[in-house]
Amino acid sequence: MSRFIITDDHPLFRSALAQAVGKVWPDGEIVEAETIAGAQEALESGPCELLLLDLHLPDSEGLAPLMDFRHEYPAMPVAVVSASEEDRVIRAAQALGASAFIPKSSTLDEMRQALSAVRNGDVWFKFSCAPGDEDESDDFSRLASLTPAQRRILMLINEGLLNKQIAYRMDISEATVKAHITAIFRKLGVINRTQAVLIAQKLDIAEPATQMP
Repeated sequence: MSRFIITDDHPLFRSALAQAVGKVWPDGEIVEAETIAGAQEALESGPCELLLLDLHLPDSEGLAPLMDFRHEYPAMPVAVVSASEEDRVIRAAQALGASAFIPKSSTLDEMRQALSAVRNGDVWFKFSCAPGDEDESDDFSRLASLTPAQRRILMLINEGLLNKQIAYRMDISEATVKAHITAIFRKLGVINRTQAVLIAQKLDIAEPATQMP
């Protein structure tokens, strides 16, 4: 039986998503998680047909978990579900490897359409007429090229930690940290920490006010 993991911290949204999943995969097993840690635990317990992932959770904010799950489970589709519905957020999720972006304002039928597209091996993204920012899309593509270790180091740089502190936090040598930072700068096309942090901060997304479905 196929398993589907719905990761959202609000029970009403999880219920709406579970209904949509049930319409597309009537015999699927639905596992609900309220945190990234809960989703990770569910993934470790067995294969998953599709992960539905909210961008605003108690233990995570923004697009970084999407990057992590895409790296760790490259064959597993991830559908982002979010109240942050700006085109730049949708394009970022697409650039980072999401298979769909389902706004929380979607109707049940729109959720079903999105999930049906993913089931058929397609993608589902809805944009407004506003043109995309090509440079920003390139930045997200570069971020997606980072390894999990490099991404974690970039996030620690973003927190203001020095190389010695990063080495202690990750239990690696300072030389290894420096080697990773060199690779990070090369992949991001930057020459210093300030430029790298400006790109890393694009993964942060402010949580908007939401309405229940």
